[in-house]
Amino acid sequence: MPTITVENYVKQIYLAAQEIGRPEVPMGKVSAALGVVPGTATTMIKSLANLGLVQYEPWVGVRLTEKGRNLALQVLRRHRLIEIFLVEVLKMDWTEIHEEAEKLEHVISDRVLERIDEVLGHPTEDPHGDPIPTADGRLIDRKLESLVGCDVGERVRIAQIADQDPDFLGFVHNFGLVLGTELEVEDRNTAADSITLGFTNNRSITLGTTAAAKIFVENASSG
Repeated sequence: MPTITVENYVKQIYLAAQEIGRPEVPMGKVSAALGVVPGTATTMIKSLANLGLVQYEPWVGVRLTEKGRNLALQVLRRHRLIEIFLVEVLKMDWTEIHEEAEKLEHVISDRVLERIDEVLGHPTEDPHGDPIPTADGRLIDRKLESLVGCDVGERVRIAQIADQDPDFLGFVHNFGLVLGTELEVEDRNTAADSITLGFTNNRSITLGTTAAAKIFVENASSG
């Protein structure tokens, strides 16, 4: 059985590769994601390579093998199903579930996980809009873009919150920027580095692009 450390590494490498849009992840990004010094990360990556979970090339970075990718998706499946269970069944606030799921994802059995999946009706997304891998490692391919990339006048629906920091989740919740909310991009101000969004109730909000880049949307006419 993979150790907690092994699972954490392959998961973070997978997430980092998704974030940067390419399979090779720089070692600096790996060490930052795991909160360890570069030397520690490099030593662990070499161990993962010996296990056949990654391919490592100095000065280039690390990429998951098919075996490593499959393990990463298993961990993400556990994490994201646990998150939705904590919200839907235990009625926990979505700002506090990420840390709890980080602990539980390593100890829950496959039998209990599949029972949770069944009870929840086989959800495809967690409370933050992240896709839940299927038991055989498939992901639904959704065409999402961040609010930063939307055109003025475009009507969109919030589909994913990429930052799961409790403070950021509390911020978007307080301003009504939750999953399923429909918005219109009213204005973009490059000088102020901001974007103004209009709600269906005629309320407007202005966000900095740093925050807007963490909110992913789909066309409001889809779904």
